[in-house]
Amino acid sequence: MPTTISTWCCATAARSISTAASRRPVATSLANLRSVVPTVYFNVPRGFDMLITALRTDEELRRKFFEGTKFAFYAGAALPQNLWDALEELSLQTVGRRLPMVSAWGSTETSPLATDCHFLAKRSGNIGVPISGTELKLVPSGDKLEVRVRGPNVTPGYWKAPELTREAFDDEGFYKIGDAVTFADPARPDLGLFFDGRVAEDFKLNSGTWVSVGTLRVAGIAALAPLAQDIVVTGHGRDEVRFLVFPNLAACRSLAGLPESAGAQEAIGHSAVRSAIGQGLARLKAQGGHSSGHATRALLLAEPASVDGGEITDKGYINQRAVLTRRAAAVSVLENDGSAEPIACAGP
Repeated sequence: MPTTISTWCCATAARSISTAASRRPVATSLANLRSVVPTVYFNVPRGFDMLITALRTDEELRRKFFEGTKFAFYAGAALPQNLWDALEELSLQTVGRRLPMVSAWGSTETSPLATDCHFLAKRSGNIGVPISGTELKLVPSGDKLEVRVRGPNVTPGYWKAPELTREAFDDEGFYKIGDAVTFADPARPDLGLFFDGRVAEDFKLNSGTWVSVGTLRVAGIAALAPLAQDIVVTGHGRDEVRFLVFPNLAACRSLAGLPESAGAQEAIGHSAVRSAIGQGLARLKAQGGHSSGHATRALLLAEPASVDGGEITDKGYINQRAVLTRRAAAVSVLENDGSAEPIACAGP
């Protein structure tokens, strides 16, 4: 059987909002899946989130997808654990086996990958080990390990930009990609590395405690599932971490018992949704404990993340800095302790 690879354009996923017109590209992608079932399925986390929603409500699509797909490949950003679990659960229910999930890591400058998770990882986030001929250097950066790359697959520099090229490489010729990693098991490097966020995104609270934005973002999405489609972490130079939340409007409407035609403000303002978000924040607090491991308040955003506004990268990853800049007014509301619009963490 020839291998067919299906991809769901991340720009399509990013632009998917509540209007009927905007749902047409998603409907087209789902129609394509029904017509041609891939043996290998690739997507970014945002696309997997939307696929899972469709698989849960469409028995025929679910059966075709899991019967035909041999494994799924995710990249572009860390896949929240709740999406990994959902795919495994749906595949077990449908065909009696877990859908294998694999990944890789790299950038355009590494043509395009530097590591590959070619084995069955135990949980989401494992980016594997260096590909043949490629070297990684792990450099302490705060409480993280910044990863740098050297190899024949790495670009020698940027076209007609010598200064930018000099800044991009260290004195040993390793490309400074800007990501951080952690070992799956420090005693067993062969078990792979985990993506640990962007070094430049991390910040300190007033207490001096580092906030690992990438790690907390993924944990927050899982704790608020299925109501949070994505999260932007705030709190630089402040006492507490707080979340700007891009909601999964379909899940919010479902929880609130609202029709599909209900507006975004009605859905995110419903008492059932607000209560569930507060309880999700409490679950995250119970897991994280310390001040940098959870958020005390969350603000649900009615306007979806904008591709044209630079809030979503071409790989479907939320641009934290761009969102915080573009939505400075929302950040002010979130940080205003006198405002009733943000949702507080439930419990003490």
